Amino acid sequence: MNEQVIVFTIGLAFLITVLLSPLFIPFLRRLKFGQSIREEGPKSHQKKSGTPTMGGIMILLSIIITTVVITNMFFQLTVQTYLLLFVTIGYGLLGFLDDFIKVVMKRNLGLTSKQKLVGQLVIAFVFYFSFQKNGFSTEVYIPGTDYSIDLGMAYVLLIIFMLVGGSNAVNLTDGLDGLLAGTAAIAFGAYAVLSWNQGQYDVAIFSVAVVGAVLGFLVFNAHPAKVFMGDTGSLALGGAIATVAILTKLEILLAIIGGVFVIETLSVIIQVISFKTTGKRVFRMSPLHHHYELIGWSEWRVVVTFWAVGLLFAILGIYIEVWI
Repeated sequence: MNEQVIVFTIGLAFLITVLLSPLFIPFLRRLKFGQSIREEGPKSHQKKSGTPTMGGIMILLSIIITTVVITNMFFQLTVQTYLLLFVTIGYGLLGFLDDFIKVVMKRNLGLTSKQKLVGQLVIAFVFYFSFQKNGFSTEVYIPGTDYSIDLGMAYVLLIIFMLVGGSNAVNLTDGLDGLLAGTAAIAFGAYAVLSWNQGQYDVAIFSVAVVGAVLGFLVFNAHPAKVFMGDTGSLALGGAIATVAILTKLEILLAIIGGVFVIETLSVIIQVISFKTTGKRVFRMSPLHHHYELIGWSEWRVVVTFWAVGLLFAILGIYIEVWI
């Protein structure tokens, strides 16, 4: 796999999203698929009400088309490719259902937490059985060392934790214009480098396709956003990056490369625990990006800062895996 294939892949994915968006956004607007803004959110977000959502459909189409086309042109579809597409499409469909209930049926919370969890678990179990049937390793490697632990049957618990936790963590990060698109591009870019370094070109192609797709989406999602990806995009991206980490055997490294997603999730957990135990809030609002908004940062400043932090985490992850 050479640099030309990488450039071609990212270019194709970017182009598909950029060409689809001007056609798809007006369509979503005509269908009145607009975002409902929570009343308890920052007041500055109320003006975003009605902005078309479910733009994640464009991201998914771009990822699927690019992955299949490029893989068939230069390599061949592998079990890894099918597993990546299965999880991405599965979580994307779950997110689509959640978005559909929100914007069409006017239930602002979408699927209940139990319904969403059941869907996430079903996809995780199907993935695990396919993973096990195809003889993939259940070892977990300690980053920067030669040590590994074989979890055996217990590996299913790690898969569930990563797919469910990863999709929810990425979903929590999708709260500001361009925030998730940028941080996802950085995180998938890091895994593209690492999977390429391993010789897993099928995983690298997929990761690069995601980078191109979300960068194309960012053209329309950067502040002020003309479209939101919704849960259709965020759940799919979360499941996808967890799957990439599993297939590259860099599961633990996801906590570093996806450091922004981890911090956002921890801020919510800390806020809930603190409020339930002491009645006090640690942050003005969680997830963390809202806290910075409420202390006076502009939305664009928060987003760029989180991108920078995400880039540092990605560089650290690559450094640990490649050079230590």
